Amino acid sequence: MKNSILKTLLVLLVAPLCISCFSDKTTEGVNPIAEILVTGIKEVYNIGKNDTLKITPIITQTNGGKPITYYNWEMNLECESSESVFEFVGKELGKYNCRFIVGNEDGKTFVPFTLYVNSPYEEGITILSKDKDGRSMLSFMQVPLEPGDVAKFADGDCFAPNNPDEILASNPTDLVQSSGKLIISCKGKGEGEDIPSIYYMDEKTLELENKLVAPEYADFVPTILGILSNTNQGSSYPILCENGKIYEFSPSEGTVASPRMMQSEYEQSCVMHSGTYPNIIFWDKAVQNLVLIYNYNGPYYCSTKYHATLQDCKDGLSFFQDREFVAMAMINQPVGASKNIEPQFIIITKTDALYHSQILASAFWVYNWDLLENYLVYNGEPKIVGLLSPITQNTPLIANGTYNSMLFADGNKVRCWYYTTSQHIMEAGTICEVGSSDAVITAFALSNDNTRTYVAFSEPSKEGLNGSMWVIDSDTGEVLEKFEGISYDAVKMIYKQR
Repeated sequence: MKNSILKTLLVLLVAPLCISCFSDKTTEGVNPIAEILVTGIKEVYNIGKNDTLKITPIITQTNGGKPITYYNWEMNLECESSESVFEFVGKELGKYNCRFIVGNEDGKTFVPFTLYVNSPYEEGITILSKDKDGRSMLSFMQVPLEPGDVAKFADGDCFAPNNPDEILASNPTDLVQSSGKLIISCKGKGEGEDIPSIYYMDEKTLELENKLVAPEYADFVPTILGILSNTNQGSSYPILCENGKIYEFSPSEGTVASPRMMQSEYEQSCVMHSGTYPNIIFWDKAVQNLVLIYNYNGPYYCSTKYHATLQDCKDGLSFFQDREFVAMAMINQPVGASKNIEPQFIIITKTDALYHSQILASAFWVYNWDLLENYLVYNGEPKIVGLLSPITQNTPLIANGTYNSMLFADGNKVRCWYYTTSQHIMEAGTICEVGSSDAVITAFALSNDNTRTYVAFSEPSKEGLNGSMWVIDSDTGEVLEKFEGISYDAVKMIYKQR
């Protein structure tokens, strides 16, 4: 009995000492928390479609660290990878909200970032060209996506890799961008499947959505696409053919039909303005007058009456009576310019072995309240220059509303005519010479702000990719960039918008 009482007292005296010893030992044995720190991941990434993004994060830990037990790369809240290094192929265009999650036994660290998979053909210069055998080629130069990136043309033809089962028909003729689409016309060679065709493709991926042929119309050989950039899906657009005949094209239905109204023969020229009230203008060879499609209505003719009819022109009211057409161009305004600026066009005609040029407002008319009639308005008197003017129907030219100048090609020379002054076209000075002395300028395009002019030219003496593109200052002609051997003979060049 005494022994058991003594044992109990010993336990009660010793137990607190053991508990104290255990607590101290446990505290000393616990490792401090290892916090994970991640660097090497940017906030935003931009890659092109089908490009590969590789991210190798730099992971450090505090207090000596502990084994990493968890990796997770999320895209739009779904797990994309559980590897330590992230590799992703941008197969689908779009914006992806992402985060990298890394953890150890003490916890996890989250690093958010945004990934944009962009089209490699988002915005930039697009050139449609053909080689000596008429074979078609599509070239594209993307504007830099990131600061410090260098602009460069994509290697090779941009149509083939996106459409492995298709071959562009030969002898391309025109290229337009319209409501999310890139549209190309080709004359073909009239053999087998190489026949007149219109290609309708996604502007961002260049993947073919529709190929249109019209074998039921033997004379359907498209040369100019009268398709506005802001296409009204319920409208039909004029397609000018090699013989001067116009067919109607419905982008929404992808069909070609005989014209209902424009049934004359037209010159191989067209100007268009996509605005609040869009305009498409051709030159009617039979009537020798401008014919206008205004706000998807018409055709109307240029005379002293508003929305003139063909009969008005026959009654001698045509402003261009007995004048032979030479060329015309739309005066480009910079993107974002005031909508109050009336679109204008330069029209060059030939009469009695003299060239005349007029600058016309898009509607061509104002209302005279005293006479209760509309009459033609143009800026200043017609400018008359000598027969030796280098302007012909095939002369590449582009008009710049920022500098009130028209640049036109003369062999390898870029000449500049200031159309709002008394300067004659013959007096137009050379502001730049491109390539070698045998180079031939074949196309122009303007940057969004009109300050840069893109000049496409070919050098016949060269084999293979003999087409180049230089960028010059629109005002001074200073050469800003050179891109050599990026195409064949340029048929059409546009600045494709985002």
